[in-house]
Amino acid sequence: MSNSDIEKFQGKMISNWEEAFNHFEEVVVSGSEAMKVKAILNLVHVTGSFSEDVLARTIPILAKILGENSSWPVHQAAAYCLKQIASQGDGPDGRLATEIGQSGVVCCLLRLLPQADNGFKRVLVNCLGSLVTFGKANRVIVARNGGVEIIIDMLNSCNDGTRKYLLEILSALALLREVRRVIVGLGGLRFLVKAAEFGSMVSRERACQAIGLLGVSRRARHILVELGVIPVLVELFRIGDGTTKLVAGNSLGVISAHVDYIRPVAEAGAIPLYAELLQRTDPIGKEIAEDVFCILAVAEANAVSIVEHLVRILREGDDEAKTAAADVLWDLSGYKHSTSFVRSSGAIPVLVGLLSYENDEVKEKVSGAIAQLSYNELDRVALAEAGAVPIMIELLHDESDELRDNAAEALINFSDDPLQRELISEAIGVASFQSMQNRLIRLRASDEHMARSMRRMSIDQLTWDPDLV
Repeated sequence: MSNSDIEKFQGKMISNWEEAFNHFEEVVVSGSEAMKVKAILNLVHVTGSFSEDVLARTIPILAKILGENSSWPVHQAAAYCLKQIASQGDGPDGRLATEIGQSGVVCCLLRLLPQADNGFKRVLVNCLGSLVTFGKANRVIVARNGGVEIIIDMLNSCNDGTRKYLLEILSALALLREVRRVIVGLGGLRFLVKAAEFGSMVSRERACQAIGLLGVSRRARHILVELGVIPVLVELFRIGDGTTKLVAGNSLGVISAHVDYIRPVAEAGAIPLYAELLQRTDPIGKEIAEDVFCILAVAEANAVSIVEHLVRILREGDDEAKTAAADVLWDLSGYKHSTSFVRSSGAIPVLVGLLSYENDEVKEKVSGAIAQLSYNELDRVALAEAGAVPIMIELLHDESDELRDNAAEALINFSDDPLQRELISEAIGVASFQSMQNRLIRLRASDEHMARSMRRMSIDQLTWDPDLV
C-alpha cells in the first residue's frame, strides 16, 4: 500500500469513522487473509487519532481473530495492532490494555507463544509486554494461566533481542506475590536480577522492587547475593531517577540486613549513595538512609566512613539534612565501637556548635546525640573541652521539653563522673535537672530489679514452665 493510499485511508477513517469501522469489520470477518492483514495494518496507522471509546470497539474483533485458526500473518497483524492500542494507555491502569486482557487476548498470546517462529514470537512478546505494562490486572491473568512458566522457559532458551522484552514482562509479573513464589520455585531469580540490570528504567525499577520484597526471606536473599544482586542494585541506585533511587536504596537495605552482606554492600560503593539520599528533601529517602546506616555501621570499617559523611553533612547540609545526620549520629553513639570514631572524626565540636543553632529540630537531635555520647568517659572529656557544659546548663531553661530532657540527661552523666562533677554544680538546683535525675534513678532501680529477678530464675524453673518447654 502506497503512502498516498494510507493517507486517503486515514482521512476517511478520521472523517467518517462509523463507515470506516463497518468496512473494517466486514473485511476482517469475510475478506481474504491478505485483505484482513491490510485492513488491520491500516488500523495501526490511525490508532493515535481516535478516542479510547472508538478504539475499544475494535478490541473484540481483533481478539476474535487471535482466537481463530488463522494464518500467522493475520495473527501477527492482530497482535501488533492490539499492542499499539494497549500502548495508548497512561500508567499501569490503562483502560484499553485492561479491556484487551479481559477479552481473552492474554490466553491467546500464551497459547501461540511456544509454537511461534522468531519474527512472530517477537510481535507476540511485545504485545504481551504492553498488556502487562499498561494493564496491571493483566498480570494476574498471565500468572494464573501458566504465563510465568512460559516466560521463564523462553528465557532459558532465548538469546536474541526478544530476551529484553521477556525480562520486562517478568519484572511486571514479579510485583505479584504469587508470581514471586513461582519464580523462586522455578529457579528464575537469576532472570529477575538480569531484569534489574538491563532494559527500560521502568522495568528495572519494577525488578528492583520485587528483589526487595524477595530479599526479606533469608533463603532468597542468599540466592540473590550469590547471583550478584548487590552491584546491580548499587548501580541502579547510582544512575536512577528520584523514585528509582528510593526503590534501589530500600531493596539494597533489605539485602544488607544480614551480617554476611554488610561489608559487601559497603564495598560496592553504597555508603556515599545513602549519604546523598540523606540530603534529599524526600522524607522517605531520609528514613531509608537512616535505617540502612544503622545496619551498615555494625561493621567498624563502615562506621568510620558513615561518621565522616555525617560530619560533612552537619557542616554543609541544609536544616533537614543536618537534622537527619544528627539523628543517625544519635543512634550510632549507642554502638560501643562507634564512640571512638565519632570523637576522632571531629564530630563533637561540630555538634556542640549546633547546640546554639537557630533551628529547634536540629538542636533537639544534636542534644540527643550529645546526651548519648555523654555516657562515655572519653567523650565527656571531649564534650567539656568543646564547651558543651555551659550551653547545656542554659538549655535546662529552654521551652522545648526534649531539649531540656536531653541536656539534663547529659549533665547527670557529668555529675556521676568525679572528674567532671564540678563543671555542672550550678545545674543541680534546676528543676528540669532534678526531675530527670529522679526519673533516671527510678529507671535504673527498675532495671536492677529486673536483672535480679532474672538471676533468681533457675534453669529448672524455666524448663518446668509448660509454656516454655
